[in-house]
Amino acid sequence: MAKRGGFPGGMGNMNNLMKQAQKMQKQMAETTKALEEKNYEASAGGGVVSVTVSGKKEVVAVKIAEEVVDPDDIEMLEDLIMAATNEALREMETDAQNQMSKFTGGLGGGFGF
Repeated sequence: MAKRGGFPGGMGNMNNLMKQAQKMQKQMAETTKALEEKNYEASAGGGVVSVTVSGKKEVVAVKIAEEVVDPDDIEMLEDLIMAATNEALREMETDAQNQMSKFTGGLGGGFGF
């Protein structure tokens, strides 16, 4: 009578699989922590506005060149800040996706990045 059910390769193979999964989980946690500690900077307007964001998706610095501050054109300054912030966030997202794809095999996997 043939065996039914069970795991191909026996319990030893299952234990190895579990160890590999635990190792990958630990590596993913370490990578996530490292990504959260990184900063990403982007600029707009030829460098007159720069924004730095953290891997935690928080703005940590905004630098504005004095010559771009025009009380009669606040809208332009707002647009430059928004553009620099969005670019810094895109860089952070791209880096996070590249790092995490090492574990997900490029499948995307919902890790919140």
